[in-house]
Amino acid sequence: MSEASSQFVDFIVDRLSGIPRLARTRFFGGTGLSADATQFAMIMGSTVYFVVDKDTRPKYEKLGSQCFAYDTKARRVQVRKYFEVPLDVIEDHEALAALAREAVGVAKGLAGKKKPAARRG
Repeated sequence: MSEASSQFVDFIVDRLSGIPRLARTRFFGGTGLSADATQFAMIMGSTVYFVVDKDTRPKYEKLGSQCFAYDTKARRVQVRKYFEVPLDVIEDHEALAALAREAVGVAKGLAGKKKPAARRG
């Protein structure tokens, strides 16, 4: 998996400048993008992935997008929480912004559903 170039990350961050409190962090050899401390996207190599859920995933599948996947020694792992953003969407500033806002909402919703860690006593 290739690391995202800083120019590509800068380009995507600039395209998403309308997302409030947008931040970037290192994320498993790529870059994570967060809004209000909730990660909603990642950039791996030259591919942008947005967080999806059961309701938004079909939209990405209809666009021909694939989920994020990586290989281990034993098998190929598919991470169905992240789907690639098609190039034509990246090139359309309004479409990208709309999809990003939707991904932020999905990510915040999923974060709110996480079970609290069990306390050890």
